[in-house]
Amino acid sequence: MADMLVLDDVVAGYGEAVVLDRCSLAMRQGESLALLGRNGVGKSTLLATLMGQARLISGAIRWMDTDLAAIAPHGRVRAGLGWVPQEREIFSTLTVEENLAVTARPGNWSLARVYGLFPRLQERRTSWGNELSGGEQQMLAIGRALMLNPRLLLLDEPLEGLAPVLVEELCAAVEMMVREEGQSLVLVEQHVEQALQLTGRCAVLERGRIVHVADSSTQLADLASLDQWVGVRAHRGKIRP
Repeated sequence: MADMLVLDDVVAGYGEAVVLDRCSLAMRQGESLALLGRNGVGKSTLLATLMGQARLISGAIRWMDTDLAAIAPHGRVRAGLGWVPQEREIFSTLTVEENLAVTARPGNWSLARVYGLFPRLQERRTSWGNELSGGEQQMLAIGRALMLNPRLLLLDEPLEGLAPVLVEELCAAVEMMVREEGQSLVLVEQHVEQALQLTGRCAVLERGRIVHVADSSTQLADLASLDQWVGVRAHRGKIRP
């Protein structure tokens, strides 16, 4: 099977500042990838580069055998990329259901299926976006991205700052997307163990480059080897049953 996404020696950043430095990575359809690394190494910038929100300085990005740089940022959603940034960026003056409906595109993910994934959203479907808790807003941001029916879903630290019960709900939803739906996704997450439990493969960014790639299950059994790049002991997440 051909690779769905290929980054080849990508140099990218903001203005004149370089964040990604000859970064190379490949993903196949249906693959789930945990993108790990310390703060400031370029994880969020990699996602922003894919969405056209950071400047591609040199190198190449191939998306479904197309030059991604040739697609305008606003066209990348139509090309099959879905992004949930750290800021969530839900529409605060729309209801939950309106937030979901406004992004709907044809495909497997429908309003009913998103509600099945996140029952809380169905319960709050008439609530305004600014009336939701942080965890509910995160569920809504993910649900809204799914309504785009993306080929690849990009999640930027979805568990950050959430109460444990909401972390469990979100982890269960991501697990269902990956295991049962075969949703391709990139998960940027500081909770290393949880990220590895939810994905099939992991890649470590250090100083703007991918320095290590492994199967997530193999890496989960050898967390100590990640410590030099990630500081696993500082970012250990509770292992889910």
